[in-house]
Amino acid sequence: MGSLVHLQETVALVLGVALFAMMLFALVDCIRQRSDAFTAAGKWSKPAWLAITAVACMIGFLFILSPISIFEIAAVVAAGVYLADVRPALQQVTGRAKRNNSGPYGRW
Repeated sequence: MGSLVHLQETVALVLGVALFAMMLFALVDCIRQRSDAFTAAGKWSKPAWLAITAVACMIGFLFILSPISIFEIAAVVAAGVYLADVRPALQQVTGRAKRNNSGPYGRW
C-alpha cells in the first residue's frame, strides 16, 4: 500500500513540475514581447497579461505538490489561454509566425 501512495505522490510531483514549467514559459514569453504588439493584435495590454501569467506562476509554485487543486487548474487555464490564443496572435503581428504554405493534409 505504501508503494501505491509513493507512486501517486511521484505522479503528482511530475505533473506539478510540468505544469509549472508551462506557466513559467508563458510568463517568460510574455516578458519578451513588445508592448505595442498586444494592442496591435487586439488583445489585452502587456501589463494585464504579465499580471495574469505572474499570478499563475505564483499559484503554480505554491501548489506544485497538488496539481489537481482548483487554484492550480485556474492557473493552468490562464497560462493556456495565453499560449493558445495570445501568443500566436502576437507572433503573427511581429512576423515570427511559421509560414509553410501547407494545408492540413499536406502541401497545396
